[in-house]
Amino acid sequence: MTTLTTPGAAHRRRTGPPGWLAVPALGFFAIFAIIPLIGVVVLSFVSWDGLGTPSFIGTGNWSRMLADPLTQNALWLSVKVVFFSVLFQAPVSLLLGVFMAGHQKWRNWLSILYFLPLLFSSAAVAISFRSLLDPNFGLGAATGISWLSQDWLGNPTLALYVALFVISWCFIPFHSLLYQAGVRQIPIQLYEAALIDGASAWDRFWHITIPQLRYTIITSTTLILVGSLTYFDLIYVLTQGGPGNATRILPLHMYLTGFRSFDMGGASVIAVILVVIGLTMSLGLNKLSGSDRMESQQEGL
Repeated sequence: MTTLTTPGAAHRRRTGPPGWLAVPALGFFAIFAIIPLIGVVVLSFVSWDGLGTPSFIGTGNWSRMLADPLTQNALWLSVKVVFFSVLFQAPVSLLLGVFMAGHQKWRNWLSILYFLPLLFSSAAVAISFRSLLDPNFGLGAATGISWLSQDWLGNPTLALYVALFVISWCFIPFHSLLYQAGVRQIPIQLYEAALIDGASAWDRFWHITIPQLRYTIITSTTLILVGSLTYFDLIYVLTQGGPGNATRILPLHMYLTGFRSFDMGGASVIAVILVVIGLTMSLGLNKLSGSDRMESQQEGL
């Protein structure tokens, strides 16, 4: 039996839904993203303490902030945070997600335990870890293990990496959930065919799971890249940027500049820098990975 399709229905399928359906979303995006961003850009060219009358000073804020050693140090620390966040969170999340995608009941129970950090507030997590890592009353003192009794958050060499570990502990479950969902969408026929051909577990992982998770990997990595530029609450509660300026990354530097030094113009410069870096990294990753040309990976199955 032949099904007749009208020209109008075929045209709608080719062109997708009408564009006016995106108007409400675009309106909210303009109100809550575009307009505030324009305001921040304007503030970066004025001198304002947050209370008085702003005065236009041109590029004075930009030249001052870009030459400031604190800003340069914060930028370098943020680069390290982005690099080590991706280096640690991406592979661990991938492996945990693949592991939790199994359908055994015991894996489901472990999945619940892995996802618990998602239920806790960042401030609560930071306070808990700060107490656990206290050299006098923390884990080291409770267990008697001298290695755990060192001043983790007071050591300028260790503080940033300890903060990165706490951040990873909080956000790896989210990315693991993405990978778990992605693995469960992979057609089982691919694995069955590979087993018939005698493929090992490593071969199935490398030649089936990884290629099928390509777009999930791109999405997760993009979220890690952009998210690592916005870490604030955890580091603020853990170290408040210390010891010294060892953990004063760009978001925290922006906050301290604006609300402690009352330099809203300088803080706006840092905010614009964060936006530019985030957009550049996310767009660059999508361009290099080819995700702007996403196509179905299940076509023909």
